Amino acid sequence: MRQMTLKSSMRSVVLVGVSASCLALAACSESGDYAEESYPADSVEASADAAAEASMDRSADGSAVPALGEIPISMPKLAYTYDYRWRMPAAEIGPLQRRHASLCEQQGPGSCQILAMNKSGEEANEVIGVLKMAVASRQARAFGALLEDDAEDAGAEQISAEITSDELSKQMVDTEARLRARTELRDRLLDVLKTRKGTVQELVEAERSVARVNEEIDQARSWLKEMEGRVAYSRVTVRYDTGIPVSSDFLGPVQSAVGSLGSIFGYFVAIMILLGSVAIPIGGAVWLVRRFTRPAEVAEA
Repeated sequence: MRQMTLKSSMRSVVLVGVSASCLALAACSESGDYAEESYPADSVEASADAAAEASMDRSADGSAVPALGEIPISMPKLAYTYDYRWRMPAAEIGPLQRRHASLCEQQGPGSCQILAMNKSGEEANEVIGVLKMAVASRQARAFGALLEDDAEDAGAEQISAEITSDELSKQMVDTEARLRARTELRDRLLDVLKTRKGTVQELVEAERSVARVNEEIDQARSWLKEMEGRVAYSRVTVRYDTGIPVSSDFLGPVQSAVGSLGSIFGYFVAIMILLGSVAIPIGGAVWLVRRFTRPAEVAEA
């Protein structure tokens, strides 16, 4: 009986050992499978090198340089303003101004347009002329050079030349964002009106909202169009005058005094006329009173 128990115990030990061996072999086979499916360290490094090589551009000499990603760049929206001023004799202002206007018209309406043109003053005195134009921004600098050439040919003296700009990028971006938001709001309101879901009061309010949003959309589009026009076309202003700089501090007051003599004589004559218009009637009345009262005084004496 004891021998049978020992045999059964040994059999159990053997079975347990065989089971453990089978489990160990299975585990080894699974780990081997995973090892086959995993990437070796050399393969990973090679893949990383290949990716790095693919991300490198080639320069002109064949050397590898890092590739720059395509970064979106928003160019500034600038509205340029050009201001030119020339001094010349009064008789030359009109012809030069007309030549500049003709030069603008020769560029064509798509490149240059006259906005305003005026001249004031008498030929013998100071004359002032102004010519305002809208010139395509890409041609504004070259057009300014043409204006200077014509002015130099006419013997004009350039007093000043100024170029300024107004940054409109933020305003245009904000206006575009507002336009998109209002357009989406309008579309949602129109969907509500199409489905006819809601009370009569809600539908009426939705129609009013659509009208109000459409007005805001039109206003935003108008602002955006105006700013785009300012960016596309630069404002060019040309000023002409006959102002003569004072040659010295001594002659300045003398010229000013001589120029004011006419006004002084005019005021003096005006005062004399006023005094005469008042004194003559009064003097005549006094003379008449004395004339008629004198015989009575003589008779009494």
